[in-house]
Amino acid sequence: MTNLLSVNNNLSTKKTSADTCAKMLVNTLENIGVESIFGYPGAAVLSIYNELSHSKIKHYLVRHEQAAVHAAEGYARVSGKPGVVLVTSGPGFTNTITGIANAYADSTPLVVLAGDVTPQKNKGKVFQKVDIISMTKTCSKKNYLLTSDDDIKQVIEEAFTVAKEEKGPVVIALPRNVLESVYSPSENVTKSKIKLPDLSKDELAKIADLLSNANQPLILLGGGALDSVDDIKTFVSSTKIPVVSTLMGIGAYPSADNLYLGMIGINGTYPANTALAACDFILALGVSFSDRSTCKNADFAPNAKIVNINLEHIPENFASEVITDSAVFLREFINYQPELKDYSGWYDKINLFREENKNSLCAQSAKVLETIYEYTKSYEPVVVTDVGQHQMLTAQYFNFNKPKKFITSGGLGTMGFGLPASIGAYLANPGSLVLNITGDGSFQMNLQELATCREHNIPVKIIIMNNSYLGMVRQLQEKIYNNMYQVEMINPDFTKIAEAYDLYAVRVSAENELIPALEKAISHPGTAIVDIAINSFEEI
Repeated sequence: MTNLLSVNNNLSTKKTSADTCAKMLVNTLENIGVESIFGYPGAAVLSIYNELSHSKIKHYLVRHEQAAVHAAEGYARVSGKPGVVLVTSGPGFTNTITGIANAYADSTPLVVLAGDVTPQKNKGKVFQKVDIISMTKTCSKKNYLLTSDDDIKQVIEEAFTVAKEEKGPVVIALPRNVLESVYSPSENVTKSKIKLPDLSKDELAKIADLLSNANQPLILLGGGALDSVDDIKTFVSSTKIPVVSTLMGIGAYPSADNLYLGMIGINGTYPANTALAACDFILALGVSFSDRSTCKNADFAPNAKIVNINLEHIPENFASEVITDSAVFLREFINYQPELKDYSGWYDKINLFREENKNSLCAQSAKVLETIYEYTKSYEPVVVTDVGQHQMLTAQYFNFNKPKKFITSGGLGTMGFGLPASIGAYLANPGSLVLNITGDGSFQMNLQELATCREHNIPVKIIIMNNSYLGMVRQLQEKIYNNMYQVEMINPDFTKIAEAYDLYAVRVSAENELIPALEKAISHPGTAIVDIAINSFEEI
């Protein structure tokens, strides 16, 4: 009888054929500095997996391709480097679409390597054939269909440049026959970097004049400002202008600072939204002005002249718009800074807004999250949320004093984002405390990634805010339709699911059980779940 172990050993030591496109692809990834890939194998990409088996790049086998993209997003959002995804053809690729759209909405740099079938001359159906290029035209910064005429090295290098500079996902369709063919370099063509317009001195002077005439100014920070934190701190320190942020801008300015009023928008804080309505000038840095922030309201900041600083044009009626990076603008604008007014009257109004702040209708959840924040703040954790009531309450009740500590799905609102994104976030910064704050509905979207956590011993701490409902949907349903339909969740025992994966879990049913549960979960060396029973009918 053939010895199966000896067969596997022979396969693992078999030499690859010289310099295939698959080999050049992996070599190029190594030279770029890629350390981690999140993926799921299949026939179309086995040539790449064969080369990865000899590579120093670490591949993380997820249990679903959507999770591969979310894990790469978490990695990118914490590390600042493009996350890398590798999937096979057909359903392997189509399972990534939600993640790609999520990355596009939140401007997260990714490179998605998608296996594709060998082109066929006949017109019949081809197994696992989908039109990758058409599917990703509207949710990627750029996409490529590799042909035998292309230099795969150049394509990969350009894809990473686009992902980094344009801040979003890039998709490369890789036909199997091209990957398995002999690599032939083509004439080197270097892609020029994106050239942003020079800052106009006249425009800077105009903005300075607008600010000098303002009595109640605000600085509004979006996700595009997260790489400009030092310059923002310097500017706020010198101007003493109060700060608000969008959901994606949380962490761009310290939440604990007295000049920070909170998050604006549909689920924003009362002081932030009230100040927004009363201000007469807004300096918006890296803000996309999405409907969740503006509430689709024509009266958004009705008294304010808005100056928009962004890498992309936004079709709104701004008093001034400058297409540039926030840090670049602030460094230039400081030279044009006018003599500012005394804002003491504005501060008095803001303090009044704070005193008027309504008590949360989500009293139990708020107390739970405040307790978790106080218990973990010394660790400076990375907090990754899913989507729903827990997401908005985390944004309100945690203080995020550094960038890249709050990771969430903002633009697309993708349930199931949290657990796989937590995996990527931890791998981007091993040794950090990573909290995945999730709801019972969101957690069940991608809970199969507990297996990935177990396999790689990734010590994510999963906090389930378990109200046995799709809380945000129930709240909207009651408010709009005076009805509750298909929003109650009959949940499994999450502690038993953890046991099936050989992971630690604890159930919290009373307030006095929370601190001991957190202590045990955080001290546990691996993945841990804290399942917290929450009032089913709280609202935010």
